[in-house]
Amino acid sequence: MQRQAYVPGLAALGAALVLGLTGCSAGSGSGTDNVDSKAGPASAAAPPGRYRTLFEPCGAVPQNTLRDLLPGATQLPDDERDAAYRGSAAVTYDTDRRVGCSWKSDTPDAMHRLRIDIERVVSYDPTVSDDDRAQEVFSHKQIAANLPQPPPSPTGTTPSGSASGSATETGTGTATAPGSPSATASGGPSGPSGATTPPAAPPGTSTGGAPNGTPSGTPTTGLEPRVLEGLGQVAFLDDALSAGGANGRHRTVSVVFRTSNVIVTVEYVEQTTGSADAPDSQELQEKARNLARLLAERLEE
Repeated sequence: MQRQAYVPGLAALGAALVLGLTGCSAGSGSGTDNVDSKAGPASAAAPPGRYRTLFEPCGAVPQNTLRDLLPGATQLPDDERDAAYRGSAAVTYDTDRRVGCSWKSDTPDAMHRLRIDIERVVSYDPTVSDDDRAQEVFSHKQIAANLPQPPPSPTGTTPSGSASGSATETGTGTATAPGSPSATASGGPSGPSGATTPPAAPPGTSTGGAPNGTPSGTPTTGLEPRVLEGLGQVAFLDDALSAGGANGRHRTVSVVFRTSNVIVTVEYVEQTTGSADAPDSQELQEKARNLARLLAERLEE
């Protein structure tokens, strides 16, 4: 049998190629393992808000609504009335982020001003959603309005007719009758059977000396600044009346609501002249709330 010739160069070259391929394969696998072990799960960015643009505000208020809100405009010549109903657009630098419009009309007895402001809130923190950031802005507005907080519920009280813990400590083992002073309030434990009954508490007071479960202060009328239901996701109303003077009385009603990442403010002002009565709170609030509802419906289109 004829022996094949041995070529040293070719053998060396073949060995080098085998080693090179093996090294590349091992290095590639090691690199992939290192990357995968460091990557970990990707963190999800906070979701964007529902709205990316805003509607044009001056044309968003129907003319019949403007006639109701601006009674003085109906008495103007046609060209001036049309200008009053067109309103004046607010100066903004980005109409996709903030827009506004204002209207005004005057009569001999009163002056009316209407303003709407619409802001689209954007969060620049990837971990905070646009809606959450808008809620922060809304909360700051509500705090700035200084809305009254509900009175704290009384502690240690029990429903009428039920025995209280303090009553059983009077020394007799029986509960104090509702509306009568407690033993501690009369100066000590109750006396033996047959003792003279202490005088009843004055009408309108409880054993604690506070009015019958109602907070002290001016009675509410339902027209105070308050949180509103059924308007956007969250909403509140503010009502401020200035002190009287030579120029009459000035009342400002503001309705603010949030829907997703958009915050809408409706501000309606009436100022009477001279000795005229103060602007009617209920009327102004109703008109401002009706307009706010119209704008909320526009956002849903």
